[in-house]
Amino acid sequence: MSAPLQKTQPPKVSEREARQVAEAAREQDWRKPSFAKELFLGRFRLDLIHPHPMPAGEDTRRGEEFLSKLRHFCETKIDGALIEREARIPDEVINGLRELGALGMKIDIKYGGLGLTQVYYNKALALVGSANPALGALLSAHQSIGVPQPLKIFGTQEQKDAFLPRLARTDISAFLLTEPDVGSDPARLATTAVPDGDSYILDGVKLWTTNGVVADLLVVMARVPKSEGHKGGITAFVVEAASEGVTVENRNAFMGLRGLENGVTRFHQVRVPAANRIGPEGAGLKIALTTLNTGRLSLPAMCVGSGKWCLKIAREWSATREQWGKPVAKHEAVGAKISFIAATTFALEAVVDLSSQMADEDRNDIRIEAALAKLYGSEMGWLMADELVQIRGGRGFETADSLAARGERAVPAEQMLRDMRINRIFEGSTEIMHLLIAREAVDAHLAVAGDIIDPDKPLSAKAKAGANAAAFYARWLPKLVTGPGQLPGTYSEFHPDGLPDLAGHLRYVERSARKLARSTFYAMSRWQGRMETKQGFLGRIVDIGAELFAMSAACVRAELLRTTGEHGQEAYQLADVFCRQSRIRVEELFTRLWSNTDDLDRKVVDGVLSGTYTWLEQGIVDPSGEGPWIADATPGPAERENVHRPIP
Repeated sequence: MSAPLQKTQPPKVSEREARQVAEAAREQDWRKPSFAKELFLGRFRLDLIHPHPMPAGEDTRRGEEFLSKLRHFCETKIDGALIEREARIPDEVINGLRELGALGMKIDIKYGGLGLTQVYYNKALALVGSANPALGALLSAHQSIGVPQPLKIFGTQEQKDAFLPRLARTDISAFLLTEPDVGSDPARLATTAVPDGDSYILDGVKLWTTNGVVADLLVVMARVPKSEGHKGGITAFVVEAASEGVTVENRNAFMGLRGLENGVTRFHQVRVPAANRIGPEGAGLKIALTTLNTGRLSLPAMCVGSGKWCLKIAREWSATREQWGKPVAKHEAVGAKISFIAATTFALEAVVDLSSQMADEDRNDIRIEAALAKLYGSEMGWLMADELVQIRGGRGFETADSLAARGERAVPAEQMLRDMRINRIFEGSTEIMHLLIAREAVDAHLAVAGDIIDPDKPLSAKAKAGANAAAFYARWLPKLVTGPGQLPGTYSEFHPDGLPDLAGHLRYVERSARKLARSTFYAMSRWQGRMETKQGFLGRIVDIGAELFAMSAACVRAELLRTTGEHGQEAYQLADVFCRQSRIRVEELFTRLWSNTDDLDRKVVDGVLSGTYTWLEQGIVDPSGEGPWIADATPGPAERENVHRPIP
């Protein structure tokens, strides 16, 4: 028998209910130290990242061996221009990656995978993504957020034995959470999984299913109705893409990543064995968020690769192109852009490598570090690509095919800009990342004082919280007044003879961390329960923390390279320049904490939404087509052709 079809729409939930769902899904405890968490609390724990952690020798040997094979494959078998022209990755390229074992880079050797560390997995993604970003996205979606990672953390032994060998060698996976009317607000998830004997019946529509068009196995998030014997809640399932009732209704097309196999997937009365449920009912969002703790590192890793390419092209082009009697690189306006690209690439690689190595060692909780890496990498990666287009001038706006057609080098700068743009939206938009990181950054405050501002808590709970908060702040606040950053000789090992003074930058980080913590405390005291609505302020707090983290990582990496004899002098120079550039951004952000147009902006928005400024829209025509803003996602049988295309 089939479960009855339920014509459901996204549940109507209040803002408070949505926040409660998100809060219940996040990890509540901090069992391990966190450099970034301490940084937001005004405590600069350099000992957590310095000396820079290092990979084991065997991990390095296996990683370098695979990178060598992958580089040869990228150079000889991947035609990035062909993928861009045809908007599709050739089957033979995907099969070649299968043969290399690239589908199993993060899967344990005992299941047929390569068992690479996070560090080398990221290096591999940067390499293959430089050949074509759609390939990096395919491999990342498959392993970072697709079936392998949640099974690795939450799967049963039976599930690992059944699925991981397939995923390591042949099967492609996808992650399905987003719906046409549900993005970063999973409380409104409409896809249902109704219990039916020893199975669940899946109904719903999923949007933007990266890899969904070619996937063999899917991780699907669906809402299980609460009933007798069933806790219910958002739950994760492994679903065979070839199951009856699964239809890929559309292959989506985008401004960039033209080879991306991203679609709309409909589930109609799809029977999923209960054995394919990952974790207990109601644990789906926690599984998704935990998976992303390290999964987010893949995206900034590919941003590092794009930064390296931008630097290479900027160097070669600006040394050749002359303007007013000298290479354009020698003109200060262009030179500043090249310096920004070089310094930022160095710092971003430092952030990714440091976070990845900490993930491999598993000594620290890196949920904030990984989120900061994603946020910072996507924003800076986009800026570097934009600056490269500007350096190239009209040639930066021209397509690679057009350049080649008229006899010039086919440099896909405009493609890079288009491809990079999605990174500010993928796996949590910049705005959502700001809120997510801000929530973690103020966790210590909410743990001791949260009940005070919670309107649902009784007076007794508020009184108890007040006492706890008084004790916590009596110990914490005095430590924000002075610190090692005010002592001239602190961190002296970062100022060796003959090299730039990185110790001064670390002292600045320490002082700024305390200032950041004081600013956060003042804002919480001022706005209390309204703090969560001050998204502009919270975004700037997070951006300051990201800059301080990047400065710290850059200095630690430079010292590592100096002590190992690998370009130490050059690394110190790049770290010094980056920190000086970063300090300017930090000072501006501190100023904008309190001097901004946030309140005025809200008034203008109210006017826009109420129609006050519709007169300003006159004088144009709207080239948009007809149709609803959000497509109908009512569950039911598919009415469109199935464009699912598994790779043979």
